[in-house]
Amino acid sequence: MRGRLLILVGLVILIVVIIAVVFLSGGLPGQQTTPPPPGGTVVPQVTAGPTPTPIRFVNIVVALQNLPRGYRFPETMAELQNVVNYFPWPEDAVPFNALKEADGGLEKVLGKIARTDLFREQPLLSNLLVEQLTDIANFGSDAAAVLPSDRVAISVPINRQTSVAYGIRPGDRVDVIISMLFVDVDEVFQSISPNRITLFSIKDDGTIEFIQGVEGRPETTSLGPAVIGPSERQRPRLVTQRTIQDALVVWVGDFPLVGSYIGVPPTPTPVPKEQESTGSGTPPPPPTPVPAPDIVTLGVSPQYAVFLTYAIEAKLPLTLVLRSATDTSRVQTEPVTLDYVMNEFRITLPGRRDYTIEPAIRSIRQLLAGDEISLTGTP
Repeated sequence: MRGRLLILVGLVILIVVIIAVVFLSGGLPGQQTTPPPPGGTVVPQVTAGPTPTPIRFVNIVVALQNLPRGYRFPETMAELQNVVNYFPWPEDAVPFNALKEADGGLEKVLGKIARTDLFREQPLLSNLLVEQLTDIANFGSDAAAVLPSDRVAISVPINRQTSVAYGIRPGDRVDVIISMLFVDVDEVFQSISPNRITLFSIKDDGTIEFIQGVEGRPETTSLGPAVIGPSERQRPRLVTQRTIQDALVVWVGDFPLVGSYIGVPPTPTPVPKEQESTGSGTPPPPPTPVPAPDIVTLGVSPQYAVFLTYAIEAKLPLTLVLRSATDTSRVQTEPVTLDYVMNEFRITLPGRRDYTIEPAIRSIRQLLAGDEISLTGTP
């Protein structure tokens, strides 16, 4: 009991000391005191905070109502101010090509034509106005409008097998897989190995006699020197790898020549009128089948566009794989070679036996989708 009393007394003394130190040091933090006048009291003064910087506004031309593409603005100022007029806009957010009051913005709108659709409260920019109707067609394509700012559009060939059975649509995201064939070449000649060897000898009279060339490499065997030649042409080594990831599908097939396709309804196919069954009428022709697309336009980075151009020029097979609409990941894959297949799927090389089956198996069934793709250029 006595110990608790001593603790309480100590706490009271500590609080009194802290209060005394605060008042002796000039008051609470954030307050300033001035010496009191004779016989007066101390009045604390609170330091004022920083003064906020006011936002500066600039008057620019803004549309007062929705205006369609091709709209011709009035040629008188009184009528024009019922369609567009000045509106204060934060100076830091004013577009660089906005029409400002200080530069006579309304005068620049008189008699002009709207290049695109304009919406209410939209700032008028100098590049949205044209002098004559023929200039409206230069507003650009829908493809450029849907491209992200860091991507460019490039078209690559497709068929049923390389386009997910024509299942891709504009707005999808795809990855690009390529296949390549590698062969050994002579570093100097850049020709496929082995080299052709031509033997020659120098006769006594100084003339040179050439011996018909053979393909192969010279070696010393147990039977003596020999030229070891191939039994067939060098077999290329296949490697397959995923290259570009998350490419944007801009369009499948050929673009409309007018450049506009967003929101444009398809052209309806006319339905032939039913002919009266009089015996002399001919049946209507069957509908013309729509040809399958053979090209797709992708949105990729500028460097990947150069890569795709190289792949097309080199005639490398390109295969598109469809990504989930919610998948934005980047996963590094391993290049697939014969060694990868053997190791990944634990395939054991068959041993040699003193028996086999008949007839001899010299080929296996291949999965074909339309025409067979020959990677060597020959069927």
